Amino acid sequence: MTVIIPAGTEVPFTITYLEMTQNPGITAPALPADVRLDMAVNPPPWYFLALYDAVGRDYEWRDRFNQPEDELAAFVQHPDLQIWTAIRNGWPAGFFCLDFSEDGVCDLAYFGMVPQAVGGGLGGLLLQTAVAKGWRAGISKMTVNTCTLDHPRALHLYKRIGFVPIATETRTRTLHRDRDPARIPS
Repeated sequence: MTVIIPAGTEVPFTITYLEMTQNPGITAPALPADVRLDMAVNPPPWYFLALYDAVGRDYEWRDRFNQPEDELAAFVQHPDLQIWTAIRNGWPAGFFCLDFSEDGVCDLAYFGMVPQAVGGGLGGLLLQTAVAKGWRAGISKMTVNTCTLDHPRALHLYKRIGFVPIATETRTRTLHRDRDPARIPS
C-alpha cells in the first residue's frame, strides 16, 4: 500500500553537490531514430517552465515558479545558458540545461525526463549527451546537484557517468502537492 504524503507537509531532504574535474572523453551517443535533440534559441520563459514542470512536478521543482518573470527571462535567455530538449515522436521526452556563465565551469543546471519517458533508456543517453556538450573548449569542471526529492536513481546515474559528490546539505520543504511515491517510476 502506497502512503501518500499530503500537500502542506514539511519534509526533510538532502541536496548532494557533485562535480567532474576531468573530461571523461564521452562522445554524444546516437539517439534513437524517433528522438531529435533541439537547442532552444532565445526561448520565452513559458517554454522553460513547461519543461521544468513536466519533468519536476513529482519532485517538487517549484523554485522557478516563484521567481519574478523578468528574472526568469534573464536566466532562460542568458547567452551562456543552453536549453536542450529531447523530442520523441513530436513531444518533449526530457531536457537539460547547460550553464556556462562561470568561467571554466559548465553547470548541468537542470536535467530530467518526463514521467512517460522514464525507464526506457533515453535518460542515460541524454545525460551522456549533456556531458559531451558540456565539456567544450575552456571548461575545466562540470557541476550538478540532485536531492532526495528527485528521482531515486538520479544520484546513482550522475555518479555512474563520472560525477563525484563533494558536499551535502539538509533542508526542509513544504510540499506543494500530494506526494505519491507510486507516481515516481523506480
